[in-house]
Amino acid sequence: MFGDIARFLLNIVFTLYGAVLLLRLWLQFVRLPPYNPVSRTVFQVTDWIVIPLRRVLGGRGGIDWACVAAAWLTALVYLAAVMLLGGANPLSILPDGLWIALLLMLKWGINLVMWVTLLMAILSWVNPSAPAMPVLYALTAPLLDPIRRILPSLGGLDLSPLVLFLLTQIALMVLSRIGLPIFGL
Repeated sequence: MFGDIARFLLNIVFTLYGAVLLLRLWLQFVRLPPYNPVSRTVFQVTDWIVIPLRRVLGGRGGIDWACVAAAWLTALVYLAAVMLLGGANPLSILPDGLWIALLLMLKWGINLVMWVTLLMAILSWVNPSAPAMPVLYALTAPLLDPIRRILPSLGGLDLSPLVLFLLTQIALMVLSRIGLPIFGL
């Protein structure tokens, strides 16, 4: 029972932190102003790992590789912690663990897209003038706009968040078949 609780807590902590690192990358991709309260909070929580990595990796091709590397390292540390908790040698996962960490990071990113889209859809119905709505719209617009171009307009009903939500679920199903069931992740 203690092992299950510890694994659950590890999963929560590392998934949330990995998602925050990926959110930082997403915020930079959509060029959300750094003085925005959401951006400031995300940057403050992640600066301790991203800034030193940025000195080494830099940013090429418009991608902040330090954020990507930090999320990947977070996934690796999570895998090692799960292995230690299970009583196994964390080094035993090394060849496959590098790949599994990448898949885990991708899972975190897809889950982040799903939850941000869901939050945006719910807030747009409940409180469209909420202070978080401009941030949510900025984050989801690059993903929803192509879907909106394909879907027919149904009056005032926007089904693009539902389609994106379904696509993220399908992506998670595909991802779970690739390699994450090996470790029960």
